Amino acid sequence: MSARQMKLGLFLWATGHHIAAWRHPDAHVTAGIDIEHYIKLTRTAEAAKFDMIFCEDAAGLREANINIARQTSRSIGFEPISLLSVLAAQTERIGLVSTASTSYNEPYGLARAFASLDNLSGGRAGWNLVTSASPIEAANFGSTGLRPHADRYERAREFATVITSLWHRKAAGHDGQSFSVRDPLDIPPSPQGAPVMVQAGASDDGKDLAARTADVVFSAAQTLEEAKAFYDDLKGRLAAYGRQPDDVKIMPGVAPTVAATKAEAQAKYDALQELIPDDVGVALLSSYLSISDLWRYPIDGPLPELPESEGMKSRQALVIEQARRDGLSIRDLARYFAGARGHWRVVGTADQIADELQARFEGGAADGFNVMPSWFPGELDAFATMVVPELQRRGLFRKDYEGRTLREHLGLKRPV
Repeated sequence: MSARQMKLGLFLWATGHHIAAWRHPDAHVTAGIDIEHYIKLTRTAEAAKFDMIFCEDAAGLREANINIARQTSRSIGFEPISLLSVLAAQTERIGLVSTASTSYNEPYGLARAFASLDNLSGGRAGWNLVTSASPIEAANFGSTGLRPHADRYERAREFATVITSLWHRKAAGHDGQSFSVRDPLDIPPSPQGAPVMVQAGASDDGKDLAARTADVVFSAAQTLEEAKAFYDDLKGRLAAYGRQPDDVKIMPGVAPTVAATKAEAQAKYDALQELIPDDVGVALLSSYLSISDLWRYPIDGPLPELPESEGMKSRQALVIEQARRDGLSIRDLARYFAGARGHWRVVGTADQIADELQARFEGGAADGFNVMPSWFPGELDAFATMVVPELQRRGLFRKDYEGRTLREHLGLKRPV
């Protein structure tokens, strides 16, 4: 058994992470509002001994064009803290992580909600801090546009300071630039002391905030070299905040398609790719590039020169880099991006996928992975029954939980 164990999260996403997942013949089209569906997926992940499930969120539609939105796999879903409260009662060990925005919440209310979830679950809660980069989401909170990127992160830093102080009982009051809080929380610490802090920002501001406060970082990287560069950069920033490299677990996203043979796995992936309408693929790509008129450019031509956006800077840079590096047309890039929104895709047998995961884990590019099945439940079932046993046989992943809290699963210190 390897001394260092791989961490695994399951990224829940209604019908699946592939934009055409809902069109798969065996997909559950109304999965987004079926609580039994989420309970079944979470129990599958818990039976496979995953560290946690991870719920992304945006307080609004993901696409302004309703005709496009209704053709994607991510249009309908529950508010995640409410969802995780139900899942907490239906499971015993697996961690429960939810996204919540620092732009559209107040720290006292969010600290109270996550502290409640942490106690309800016996110490299994985690908060994925995001600053929100969608103009659609902003419009639901009285804004006509996004706050500048630097302003969002300034607010996020203060938000994180206040919420962790409330969880850690380090202060009874705060009077800052964006927030004022007088009283401590009326909820005691859970068995893990405080919810786990997760972040996903990969800009310089995002990495600095993660180095200061995060326990887990969810990242995106296409190549081993990109993943290792991010890993080394973030781990190298920790010392400035008095932290050790093992205080933060870096878990890149991975979208696996697994089957008994490489040819069968490729055929499964190719079948999903054939279900992508071009306008849906281009619209998804446009949203991550923060450009509203990408459809005006020839779809078989190159990606145009784009100004740096106030949206998701790191994801925009990743997509542009891939387009230039691989010489992809807009159509090719949109179809590639539709599979996992810029995250790493792996197609093959259980052995081949385990080889790829092991290479990044042992190559200093990851502490684990956030698994993004292309469609549910099929690809989750395949990963849980084929890849997880292979990782366990190699001594890379647990066969049973060692503890009961999310911090114990991840090997994180309990806050003092």
